[in-house]
Amino acid sequence: MMTLTVWSDFACPYCYIGETRLKHAISELGIENDVRIDYRAFELDPAAPKEVTTTTPERFARKYGLSVADAEKQIEHISALGREAGIDFRYATTRYSNTLDAHRLMKFAEEKYDRETVELLNEALFAAYFTENMVLSDRNVLVNKAVAVGMDGEETRKILESNKYTDDVRFDEREATMRGIHGVPYIVFNGGFAVPGALSEDGFKSALERELKRQKDVGESTSGERPHVCGPDGCRLV
Repeated sequence: MMTLTVWSDFACPYCYIGETRLKHAISELGIENDVRIDYRAFELDPAAPKEVTTTTPERFARKYGLSVADAEKQIEHISALGREAGIDFRYATTRYSNTLDAHRLMKFAEEKYDRETVELLNEALFAAYFTENMVLSDRNVLVNKAVAVGMDGEETRKILESNKYTDDVRFDEREATMRGIHGVPYIVFNGGFAVPGALSEDGFKSALERELKRQKDVGESTSGERPHVCGPDGCRLV
């Protein structure tokens, strides 16, 4: 079994695009039953408000020092990448807010429910933000998404109204800091080499095939191997 550890945030466009490309690559290789994705929390902005206070073009322009018109062009470019991946991607009208509760909900699903439910919830939360333009800090939205994938609504609401799983989210973020992760998506293959960023489908297929070959050559153990880092131009030893 190949384990992919993925750090991401539900408000990160390249995370949604990258995970979608990754899953397409897994499907094209026909290895769905041989790969497990473990999700790790990474808040791009832990201080983000719970209420929507700006539009995405305004926030994007301020963050990158662009005019609103230029920001809209950049946002459309990213949205086009999402559409190319098969997503109904509506980045320009996203409603930016805090994502801590969404990450806590994922932790609850991972502890209580099966992998199929976890995968469905992960997709539902990305779609809620980037396609349906819902507010992910709204606990009613989160409960409804949980129920839609088969989770218990009453128990979910109790979890969200508590502070449970906050420590689990913070643990993931501390681990990211220790690994030197400053941006997401960030994907680690079987605890070994890492792929930072949203590669193309072919790029992900190459990385998956590389790991499949390594498993075939040396089995499940990775002891004694030098770590690898993979980027858009390929993989290298470090």
